[in-house]
Amino acid sequence: MVRKRVISVLVGVGLAGALAAGCVGTRSDDFSALSLTGRAAAAAEAARVVRVVDADTYILLSGSSTYRLRLLGVDAPEHDQAFGPQATDSVARLLAPGRVVLVAKAGLDLYGRTLGMVLLPTSTVAATGRPVPLDSLLVMRGWAWAFDPNRTVAARAAQQVAAQQAGRGLWKCGAAGAVPPKLWRSFNATIKRRYQGTCTW
Repeated sequence: MVRKRVISVLVGVGLAGALAAGCVGTRSDDFSALSLTGRAAAAAEAARVVRVVDADTYILLSGSSTYRLRLLGVDAPEHDQAFGPQATDSVARLLAPGRVVLVAKAGLDLYGRTLGMVLLPTSTVAATGRPVPLDSLLVMRGWAWAFDPNRTVAARAAQQVAAQQAGRGLWKCGAAGAVPPKLWRSFNATIKRRYQGTCTW
């Protein structure tokens, strides 16, 4: 029974992805994002959330085995930097243990983590009629920086600018004081203390 339900979810999402990729009327600047979502949905497999490690890393269960997934498309604040715990908590509320998500895998990173795109069922945002890319949601809500070095998603940079202008999440106190995680990881303890700041979520 559970297997049939998962298969029907996958079929439904695959159809929604196909519609998003080619049949839904959208603005031209959204086309690349929708096409990527459609392609990811077609290649996705179902997995259950076991635990949220931080805002962009999760433990997932597929079949009888678990794996650690690093979300592509974003870089979320570290636990020990400003907004890190809040971003993790925000994602944990969205990805409750046991929730079924769709994962389009894209290989492994240097740490042995699975890299991939996570798609949420359409019920997350009922009006969209297509699976919702988690990386896009994180950027729009100000929970993470957009990370798209190859510029494959046309809307991603614009989503971050919109979140900054609206002062959402880690952009609440302005873009100037926000330190990207890659830079934060290079700081020593003394420099990190200087950047802790007093701004709260």
